[in-house]
Amino acid sequence: MERYLSKPDNATLQMLRSPTIAVVLPAVYSLVALISIPGNLLSLWVLCRHIGPRSPSIIFMINLSLTDLALALVLPFQIHYHCNRHHWVFGVLLCNVVTVAFYANMYSSILTMTCISVERFLGVVYPLSAARWRRRRYAVAACAGLWLLLLAALSPLARTDLTYEVEALGIVTCFDVLKWTMLPSVVTWAIFLFTIFIVLFLIPFVVTVACYTATIRKLLQTSGGYGQGQKRRSVYLAAVVVLAFVTCFAPNNFVLLVHMVSRLFFGRSFYHVYKLTLCLSCVNNCLDPFVYYFASKEFQLRVLGYLGYRSPRADSLETRRDSLFSARTLSARSGSSGQADCLEAVGRAFLQRQESVF
Repeated sequence: MERYLSKPDNATLQMLRSPTIAVVLPAVYSLVALISIPGNLLSLWVLCRHIGPRSPSIIFMINLSLTDLALALVLPFQIHYHCNRHHWVFGVLLCNVVTVAFYANMYSSILTMTCISVERFLGVVYPLSAARWRRRRYAVAACAGLWLLLLAALSPLARTDLTYEVEALGIVTCFDVLKWTMLPSVVTWAIFLFTIFIVLFLIPFVVTVACYTATIRKLLQTSGGYGQGQKRRSVYLAAVVVLAFVTCFAPNNFVLLVHMVSRLFFGRSFYHVYKLTLCLSCVNNCLDPFVYYFASKEFQLRVLGYLGYRSPRADSLETRRDSLFSARTLSARSGSSGQADCLEAVGRAFLQRQESVF
C-alpha cells in the first residue's frame, strides 16, 4: 500500500494502469476461490461432523479452515475491484472488512501452522511431560489468543478509511493508496510494519522450522514405536507447511518490508511487485487441506473413503493402532517391569483421549 498526503506519484499511477496486475490478480483470486471454497467446506464437514474437536490438532485445523473459508468468501469483491480498473464501489465499511479479512487470514494461517508445529513437537519429543499441555482447552485458548493478537495488530486498518479517490484516473481505490494521516509519523509507520513482520511472520517461521526439524530428527532416531507410515506423513506434513511459508508467505512479507523501508526512507516504491506477491498468500488456502490430510490419520482415511479408495469404518481400528505414542514405546523407556506397567497404563489412558498426531 502506498501512503500519501495529497496525490499518488507517477509510479503508483502506472501500477494502477498496469495490464499485468489487472489480469493476473483476478485470475489468481478466481482460481483460489474455485478451489478453496469447496475444499474448505469439505474439510470443515470432515473435521466437525465426522471427527469432532476432540484434540488440539483438530481444533487448530478447524480454526485454519474457518479463516480460509472467510477469505475465500470475500475474494469476489477483490475480483470485481481489479476487473473494474481498481475502482471500489462497495463503500468504506466493506473495504475495511475485506482488507482486514485478507490480512487476518494470512497471519492467522501463519500463527495456526506454528501452533500445529509446536503441538507436533511436544507430542513427539516430550510425549509424557507435555501431555498436560496438549489438551483441548489450551488449544482453544491459543486460538483465542492469536485472534486477539491479530485484531490488536490490524486495528489501525479497521479504524481507518482505506478508500482513496484517485482523481487522475477517476477511480476510488481500496487499500492501494493509504492516507498519510492513518498513522501520525514515519516512526509510527516503521514500528507498525516492523512489528507485523517480526511478530506475525519472522518469529512464527523460525519456530515452525525449528519444531519440524526437531520432530523429524526424533522420528528418524527412534527405531521402535513409530511406523514408517507415521514417519512418511510427518515428512510430508513438514514439507507442505514449509512450502506454504516459502511460496505463499515469505515473498509477500519480505517484499512488503523492502517496499516500506524504501518508501519511508528512500522515496522508492516496489508496490507493483508487492501486489503480485500478495496474491501468492491466498494460494495457501489451496494448500491447507493437504496440511489436514497429512496431520490427521483419521482425516486422511475419511477423505480416501469419500473418494472410494478405502472405507473409513473399516480403517477405524487401524487408526487406533497407528498412534504415534504406543504403549510399547513408553514401556520400553522404563528401567523396571513395574515402571513399564505404570507407563503402559498411562500410555493407554493417554491414547484414549488423543487422536494420532500423524
